[in-house]
Amino acid sequence: MTGTDGRAWSFKDFDRHRLVIVVFSCNHCPTAQAYEDRLIRVCLDYQAKGVGMVMISPNSPKALNLAEMGYTDVGDTLEDMKIRAKDKQFPFPYLYDGDDQKTSLAYGPVATPHVFIFDEKRLLQYAGRVDEQEKPGSGKAEDLRKALDALLAGKKPMPAMTKVFGCSIKWAWKDEYTKQLYREWAELPVNLEPIDLAAVKQTLANSSKKLRLINVWATWCAPCTAEFPELVKTDRMYRGRDFEFVSISADKADKRDRALEFLKKNQASNKNYIFTGESVYPLIEMIDPAWQGALPYTLIVESGGKIVYRCQGMVDPLALRKFIVEHPLIGRYY
Repeated sequence: MTGTDGRAWSFKDFDRHRLVIVVFSCNHCPTAQAYEDRLIRVCLDYQAKGVGMVMISPNSPKALNLAEMGYTDVGDTLEDMKIRAKDKQFPFPYLYDGDDQKTSLAYGPVATPHVFIFDEKRLLQYAGRVDEQEKPGSGKAEDLRKALDALLAGKKPMPAMTKVFGCSIKWAWKDEYTKQLYREWAELPVNLEPIDLAAVKQTLANSSKKLRLINVWATWCAPCTAEFPELVKTDRMYRGRDFEFVSISADKADKRDRALEFLKKNQASNKNYIFTGESVYPLIEMIDPAWQGALPYTLIVESGGKIVYRCQGMVDPLALRKFIVEHPLIGRYY
């Protein structure tokens, strides 16, 4: 299997280790993310004792849909895994099995994370959970550590198997739900409503309890139209959370049909408005006094109207999603 380091890895690469921990995990799953720091700590604590660890992502990106990515900034592709591995500085190999899933099928993980421990003869001695406390800070990988300590002492782990809790494995052949969901999204109505300065002020005040992403754009603005599909993708990722996306077109009123056509092409079923004022300068001042007027302009507004993110020009989609998912209103964990 290919690792995030570009190497092709096999079990033989762990021949020098007394024990080998194989963890099936992934990027998108909130439960898997909740255990990342604990697994890093276990790896560092036990590596001097001859224990090796490898993490494998079993998921097929084809079976993972955007609605399942509401707790993450990245998906489960190999390129996404490289981002997560760099962000978390994993001290163990992180391998991709999402194309043919042969290794995952052979092991049979039922959820992420799922741990397997092999002894010196590479016989399976433990299969199950890391610990029984999903919330970060509430557990210290007790089940995994007890199994390792027993094996290092020449004893059998008790118990040798436990149930696991987490996200189901995204098998490649189980993609019908994703296809159906995307068909449903494609059929959602796309509207473009007028908005005046007073309504813009209300939108910025954000009386909702949601984190509000606001993007000001125009059809004649090439950077606007180039970045817009990523904003729609971001909306689809987080719309199941306390989040909403609002777009405001700065097109002239006589270009409304063109703007609506663009929105429909991008299946933008979020809230869309077109500014009705004759001059854009009052809009600029109302949106954000810090805005110099160049399009596109993107804001994130907390409940109560506090601007916590602003970007003049094209956003970095990854940085935007990382900001959203790490905001207290959203978060990576249940």
